[in-house]
Amino acid sequence: MGMYQRIAETFQEEYKNRSELYRKRLEEWRKQGAIVRVEKPTNIARARRLGYRAKQGVIVVRVRVRKGLRKRPKPDKGRKPSKMGRFFSTKKSLQRIAEERAAAKYKNFEVLNSYYVGEDGQHKFFEVIMLDRNSPSIKNDKIYSKIIAQKGRAFRGLTSEGKKNRGLRKKGKGTEKSRPSIRANRRRR
Repeated sequence: MGMYQRIAETFQEEYKNRSELYRKRLEEWRKQGAIVRVEKPTNIARARRLGYRAKQGVIVVRVRVRKGLRKRPKPDKGRKPSKMGRFFSTKKSLQRIAEERAAAKYKNFEVLNSYYVGEDGQHKFFEVIMLDRNSPSIKNDKIYSKIIAQKGRAFRGLTSEGKKNRGLRKKGKGTEKSRPSIRANRRRR
């Protein structure tokens, strides 16, 4: 068994058993801000699988997102009961929302990917891997340079989580309704 595989298993065991270290970690994270820059990834094995490398211009940001449905403000005047809903689920996943919030705070960075690190009763925590657009070590890297060329990746659904929300993970028979068909796009032109 390799080192990273062992690290991944340890992280999963901590989460399943709600170990003391895991609970203390969550307690600390709750006291911190909603978006915090982190020195190194909490789950290094997962971060490496998603493209993280410890080099200049690559940072990790932990984002806290509130769980549950989103509440709309109460509308003025009368409404039909069927139109009176106030709690609606978002069309985006909480992970995608976390990526967008990180991208909005760090404007000169581009989102590479993100992964789950924990949750408590009210919040979910994600770590977002980000690349500095102006860093020479990133510009000279073959893979990273292609990613920083896609400006606003998180907002356009070009990250791994965004593609999942757009229905791009599956193709072929049975997924006809997951995204607009090619013919429908041609008719619009």
